Amino acid sequence: MSETSITSETPSAAAPLPRPGDFAVVHMDGDTGRLIRIGQWLNGDGFADYEHAFLLVGDGEVIEAEPGGARQASLTEYTGRLIRWSTGRFELTNDQRAAVIAAARGYLKVPYSFLDYAALAAHRFRLPGSTLLRGYVADTRHQICSQLVDQCYQDAGIKLFDDGRWTGYVTPADLGRLLC
Repeated sequence: MSETSITSETPSAAAPLPRPGDFAVVHMDGDTGRLIRIGQWLNGDGFADYEHAFLLVGDGEVIEAEPGGARQASLTEYTGRLIRWSTGRFELTNDQRAAVIAAARGYLKVPYSFLDYAALAAHRFRLPGSTLLRGYVADTRHQICSQLVDQCYQDAGIKLFDDGRWTGYVTPADLGRLLC
């Protein structure tokens, strides 16, 4: 586990610096953060500490899914926030890191989907239509931030979850639990 705050402070010598291809989870404030917390609560995650996830692609840039669609942004947008990184948790080769980044770039502009949270919650509550829900959640033409991270790793041949879950059935809280 690597947990850092993007501030002017010098990181601890014990905490390795994030590398391109690593992912992170972070707490989000505001209306979007509240909506995600509710979605995660409906999904059975409780009120988790992390509502957002993104991938480091290098040069201080991240790729993230958010309401306007997947985009590349500066990591400095998270200055002052406590970020939990995957650094050191998953041993990735340089080729795997490059594949994760290439996958992330391929998902730029993919629309965000609050409906994915509804589909995840419907599955959790075992509502009828599981086949349709499964296909909707697995569809990569719309993603929430955690699905983007998980899908990029899958596209690079790395399975973050080995618990039989549906493809795309992942929340920021799920990613956060991987890093505890």
